[in-house]
Amino acid sequence: MGLFLLFAVCLISTPVLGSSSPKKRSKSDRNIGAIGHRKIANGDANWFSPENEKKMGAQWSAAFERSTQLLFDPTIADYVEGVAHTVAQNSDARIPVTVRIIDREEVYALTLPGGYLYLTRGLLLRIGNEGELASVLARGIAHTALRSSMNELTRENIARLATIPLIFVGTPGNNTSASSLAVPLTLLKFKRDDEFDADYFGLQYLYKSGYDPECFIRIVQTVSDANPYSTPTAKALSPFPPLPERLRALQEEISGILPKRDGAVTNTPEFADFRKQLLKLSSPRPETKSEPKPVPDQTVPSSQSPEGIVGRRGMRSDPSA
Repeated sequence: MGLFLLFAVCLISTPVLGSSSPKKRSKSDRNIGAIGHRKIANGDANWFSPENEKKMGAQWSAAFERSTQLLFDPTIADYVEGVAHTVAQNSDARIPVTVRIIDREEVYALTLPGGYLYLTRGLLLRIGNEGELASVLARGIAHTALRSSMNELTRENIARLATIPLIFVGTPGNNTSASSLAVPLTLLKFKRDDEFDADYFGLQYLYKSGYDPECFIRIVQTVSDANPYSTPTAKALSPFPPLPERLRALQEEISGILPKRDGAVTNTPEFADFRKQLLKLSSPRPETKSEPKPVPDQTVPSSQSPEGIVGRRGMRSDPSA
């Protein structure tokens, strides 16, 4: 009980709506040569084992996909899978990563427990080169490596046991989130710390994968511009740190710990093919006038339904491979 009371005091005394700032980084966190051999999530209290996280992630992913239209296309799937595999191999993630595309025009990415990453078609259309795509994937893989979802769930459970009154706020407007899950106001500071961490380690994974780190900065700006805050209150209650502070932290990381090098990848010829196919799928279909035809009364087997096809097709990148 004493632990819960101590945690309650820490939460109550934590400023929530003030200025955000990234925490101090350890020598291990700054050592990009140790990527893949360090435990970046080891310092956080976590009630859930990796095995439990995998089971929960599979359940949450299945529930999410039952109410979400996914985009299935072999050209897009194989390309994104390849980029995700490259980044996962250069990360600290110990859980295989699954990437799927949501067929929506909104611009956001979502990371569920167990390594499930979702990118919207709208986000993919905003991406200008392969380095920016790798940046989006690197950030999601960083959340997986950090076990952000499980850490957050642990904190919320501890807060409930401590009987802390929580004020819940919905995701403001259309800002970079796939769901309307509420965010406890007293835990907002911790959520922003998680986002700073995803920026910090995601940038390292991008760099180690051979990409230009400036691509990371550009896509952060692009997504922010695509999701403007509707009100000052929405901005204050966003789980994401303010954009100027995120960009400043990223620039400091690039200049402070990432060695300068020549030949960093920004784009590849394969991205052009991917982009062409994406635009084809996103183009509005021409309207045609025709006489209505009767629809035969038949049942489509579940294994042949679009949902069944999508369910069999997933993009799995195992960092241990």
